[in-house]
Amino acid sequence: MTINRPWWLWLGALAALVLSSLCMAQESGSGSGSGSGSGSGNGEEGWYEISSLNVGLDDRIDRTSLRTPRETMRHFMHLIENGDYEGAAHILNLADLSPSEQHARGGELARQLAEVFRRGKWLNISTLSSRPDGMIEDVSGKDPRAGKMRRDIELASLEAGNDAYDIRLGRYRVGDDEPIWLITPESVSSIPALYDRYGPSRFEGYIPEPLKETFGLLRLWEWIAIPLVLLAIALIGKGVHLLMAIMTRWLPSGSPSIFFTQIRSPVALIVMALVMQTLIDFVVSFSAVVANTLRVTLTIVMAWGVGMIALHLIDTFMLHMTRRMAGEIDDSKPQDERKLLTTLYALRRVIILIMVVLVTIYVLGQVRLFETLGMSVLASASVLAVLLGIAGQAVLGNILSSFQLSLAKPLRIGDLVMFEGQWCYVEGIFYTYILLRVWNERRLIVPVTYFASKPFENLSAKSTVEYRTLELTLHLNADVACLREKFLEYAMAEENVIEHHKLLCSVTAQTASAQTITCFMMTVDPLSGWAAEASIREKLMAFIRDHHPRLVAASGGGLE
Repeated sequence: MTINRPWWLWLGALAALVLSSLCMAQESGSGSGSGSGSGSGNGEEGWYEISSLNVGLDDRIDRTSLRTPRETMRHFMHLIENGDYEGAAHILNLADLSPSEQHARGGELARQLAEVFRRGKWLNISTLSSRPDGMIEDVSGKDPRAGKMRRDIELASLEAGNDAYDIRLGRYRVGDDEPIWLITPESVSSIPALYDRYGPSRFEGYIPEPLKETFGLLRLWEWIAIPLVLLAIALIGKGVHLLMAIMTRWLPSGSPSIFFTQIRSPVALIVMALVMQTLIDFVVSFSAVVANTLRVTLTIVMAWGVGMIALHLIDTFMLHMTRRMAGEIDDSKPQDERKLLTTLYALRRVIILIMVVLVTIYVLGQVRLFETLGMSVLASASVLAVLLGIAGQAVLGNILSSFQLSLAKPLRIGDLVMFEGQWCYVEGIFYTYILLRVWNERRLIVPVTYFASKPFENLSAKSTVEYRTLELTLHLNADVACLREKFLEYAMAEENVIEHHKLLCSVTAQTASAQTITCFMMTVDPLSGWAAEASIREKLMAFIRDHHPRLVAASGGGLE
């Protein structure tokens, strides 16, 4: 008997079969491990299931010392210090090697890994997890990884040539045994390449064995070699400095000689850093504590040296432009030249700011500061930002104010300003202060925010010419017409008095016994006008004294 089923029943059965197959595939896929040769992983329990472990080695593994990442690495370092490399090989997961290769190479790979840790990455065992599940404990709750079990953790990330290699610990379980932490097979495969990069140099083959003993954080020969190397590097820097000084004497006077004089120290430091870096990379391999400290220091020194050379180049160019265009910084030069000089100063500050940002990014990228500090830096970034903002509020305010003055240009380099009752020439607008040259050749250094918050009179804003007044208080019998003629005569004789058609002399006030005569004149600039005013006043007073003695000043104020 044939049973005819509806087509939709067959379609439903087919869909159920496909869904069940997908679920089975997903379940099997979720349990796969991440390490080749390490077996399947148990994501719920937090370990990798393996069928066997290092069958080519003997059976003297101490599982009680491998229950946590911290215990594993402490046990590894203890075995290495005692010279038990064959025992340390048990802490490596040698699944990618055949049993015969495990027996032949296991101890050597453990020794090489110890040298990589000693020279390439100083391992702080106390920072490793002391929990069997590798869970991160963070009571503050700021670490997003807190509370999660881990079955592999990173011990170090090192570069060899153009490649980067990670050394990781993984948690493995064989059958029903207790899970243990071991160096992953991927990390074991990278040990030879890392050893070629961070292993002992050819120079160390000539060092006597007693000097290779460890004393504190370093070996004995390092305590001897480091001061000698630093002394040799210092002598090289001194020689470069003297050579630059000799080369400066051969250069013509002016901007080239000034530039070479300024960059002698940065060039010497860069040469010292390059020589030291070459020694570390190709001649001698110091321990990781010394090598990492030196690499960070050398990176900072080279970045600072290059930045200082670029800054001195900009300063020399600005000095050349100042001497060529403006000469003595005052308001006697055309406004366009003083405006261009102000723009150059603003450009200098922008370039310095960009250089500081680029150098900082470069140094942080080279020393891998963020990777070293980890998530704790990001967690405390807001607190640091607040503290830096409070501490640097005055500095940041001055910097922003200096940019505002440079861009808006209410004053320019060389302008004559009246600031707090003093005539001053603007000599420089810097990040945090303005340099003013007072009329008596003294220098007044004013914070930018203070200057920008105070009213000031720019006597060179539109033009340097100034209309000045000269007042004389004389007796009522004084001949105003005669004094007017003398004033016109004396004013026309002054070279700093211009626009003679604007000369004026009139009685502007009077009392019962005296009258005030005011003389008006146009001068080329305020300082020259002040000198012309004083000269004309002296001549008028001499004329009154010599030709009208009855008008000489008497006691009681005024003139008779």
